[in-house]
Amino acid sequence: MAGPRPGGSPVVPLLAVLAPVAVSLGLLWFGRAHVPDPGRSLFGESGEDALRLKSWLGSALFGLALAQVVLALAMYRRGPAARRVRVGHRVGGWLAFALSLPIAQHCLLAYGVRFTDVRVGLHSAAGCFLYGAFAAKVLLVRHGGLRGWVLPVAGGALFCAVGVLWWSAALWFLNGYAAPGF
Repeated sequence: MAGPRPGGSPVVPLLAVLAPVAVSLGLLWFGRAHVPDPGRSLFGESGEDALRLKSWLGSALFGLALAQVVLALAMYRRGPAARRVRVGHRVGGWLAFALSLPIAQHCLLAYGVRFTDVRVGLHSAAGCFLYGAFAAKVLLVRHGGLRGWVLPVAGGALFCAVGVLWWSAALWFLNGYAAPGF
């Protein structure tokens, strides 16, 4: 990460490192300390119906994440449509974040953070990492004056987290409790 702009403050780059760690560790701590409630409902659905709903919502989230990657690539072309693409990317990002919240809330409160097997542990770690990566990306976008690779790496980390979450839960469920690699 580059230093601050000339005359700028080093606070935002420092926060972009510390905030994601704090967010991820905070979620990890809460998920481990909280007593899970597997019967918890999601929009009135519980049990396997809640898993199905989360799988479809997670698939929509993965689709939005793919669209974010395409929009980000279009933004870096700097053509006349770059401003509209930037607005679409920002709106899409907030929609993806909003869509992720009920899924994450249900996962965290119904199941907590567990490391009982590889799939569950990977899913738990990726879920905690996702919100830390989101905090970093928001702080970095607002900072400006960074090296050209910083935002793509932060966005790529977000996309990878969403992909791992989708693969380890939505695909796993929709594919009859099986996903490649598990």
